[in-house]
Amino acid sequence: MEVLLAQPRGFCAGVDRAIEIVERALVTHGAPIYVRHEIVHNTYVVNDLRAKGAVFVRELDEVPAGGTVVCSAHGVSKAVQQEAASRSLRVFDATCPLVTKVHVEVSKMHAAGYEIVMIGHEGHPEVEGTMGQLTAGMHLVETIADVDKLQVRDPERVAYVTQTTLSLDDAAAIIEALKRRFPNIAEPKRADICYATQNRQDAVKFMAPQVDIVIVVGSPNSSNSNRLREVAERFGVPAFLVDTAAQLDPVWFEGRRRIGVTAGASAPEVLVEELLSALKAMGAGSVRALEGVTEDVVFPMPKGLSRVAA
Repeated sequence: MEVLLAQPRGFCAGVDRAIEIVERALVTHGAPIYVRHEIVHNTYVVNDLRAKGAVFVRELDEVPAGGTVVCSAHGVSKAVQQEAASRSLRVFDATCPLVTKVHVEVSKMHAAGYEIVMIGHEGHPEVEGTMGQLTAGMHLVETIADVDKLQVRDPERVAYVTQTTLSLDDAAAIIEALKRRFPNIAEPKRADICYATQNRQDAVKFMAPQVDIVIVVGSPNSSNSNRLREVAERFGVPAFLVDTAAQLDPVWFEGRRRIGVTAGASAPEVLVEELLSALKAMGAGSVRALEGVTEDVVFPMPKGLSRVAA
């Protein structure tokens, strides 16, 4: 068997920044550092930070008064920000700057008098954070059927934003449906789906026709990792999402000559390396990295952490 590696894969700049914020906060202020929700959706990353002294909580009322809390890369609602301020918590915001961009868009669209439609997955922390930028005037759609059922005050004053980790193809279909329903709908100046999501999906589209099976390294609750699996499946290629190499099933590879491997934006490269070792033990003879986009994006640290070495 031969293994083909997608490029790019794994950590993006927003995930790198979020993890480093927690690590720098631990160095600066000492354990425990509280993190609201999973800092990024990856089991290995969360367990590693927990071992270093991070305490993961669902809500801020689990953080003791005067505690230090990091908000996850997915962003939080205005209500969460206000609660943190009211309890005098020290807060470091690890929201990905590309998610913050969507929050700013929502505020500007609302100020301009638009009712806003968000394309995203109900219950995802990023969606909850973005929807929570306003107390009213936002609608969530997940499917074209949801678009058909939308009820708005003024069809001429509607705008849309999207979750940053969606399938490009799925989002495009829903945007097309919105434009059919509301021909004058306002849209973001720049697409909301982030560069890393697009690059990783494009890499799978390039890789999938060349392989017999695709393995995506990522946790089950990772939106962008699940989208990579779906992209491969749309090419008619069997695809599986695994948290670790231990979840590989040798049956998957029977009769397969070429294996494609990629990783979601929240999955560290160490897990890919472990996966490659496991594939070699199953008979993979070579590993070849495919050509692809080289990413050099770096996001700045929040104030108060920028001068501290992790």
